[in-house]
Amino acid sequence: MKKFPIVCVGDSAGGLDAYIRLLQNLPAGMGVAIVIVNQITKFPTLLHKVLSSFTTMPVDLITENLIIEPNRVFIIPENRDLHVHNGEFLLKPISKPRGWPDVITVFLRSLTRHWDGKLIAVIVSGYDGDGAAALCGIKEVGGITIAQKLTTAIQPDMPESAIDTGCIDFVLSPENIAQEIMRIADVEA
Repeated sequence: MKKFPIVCVGDSAGGLDAYIRLLQNLPAGMGVAIVIVNQITKFPTLLHKVLSSFTTMPVDLITENLIIEPNRVFIIPENRDLHVHNGEFLLKPISKPRGWPDVITVFLRSLTRHWDGKLIAVIVSGYDGDGAAALCGIKEVGGITIAQKLTTAIQPDMPESAIDTGCIDFVLSPENIAQEIMRIADVEA
């Protein structure tokens, strides 16, 4: 089983700003897989094309059975729940098609059950509280949890909900989140 860290970055509204600021400050060879789980599910995403301009890591739109590899950025496709199993991504029909989706929570819970490497859950700008319900579970399996500093988020609801769980290790700006990921991954700046 693969042992490298997975960093899940969950967001909805305003997340693009946080992604750009985060990726611009992460080196390519960290040995970490970055998985961006955007809660906006109704329209096809272009994040894999947009974000490739802000990192030297390859940026892939996730497809069924795509192998999870380090030193890459992976983007959830629209209208799907994301899971992991045997080192691969699995896509399933969205489990909550009405109301606020919970795609971040679904993915984080899958990671706690099916990933042997270190887990880093990062909640950045967005509406609602998707992801918050899974953060204590990430901590229970030895993972690290990070919320975006509210004053740096375009929409602070999502990181605020994460902080309110009491299961957040760090509250940081996107640039400082990058520094913390590098520290956890034991990478020189």
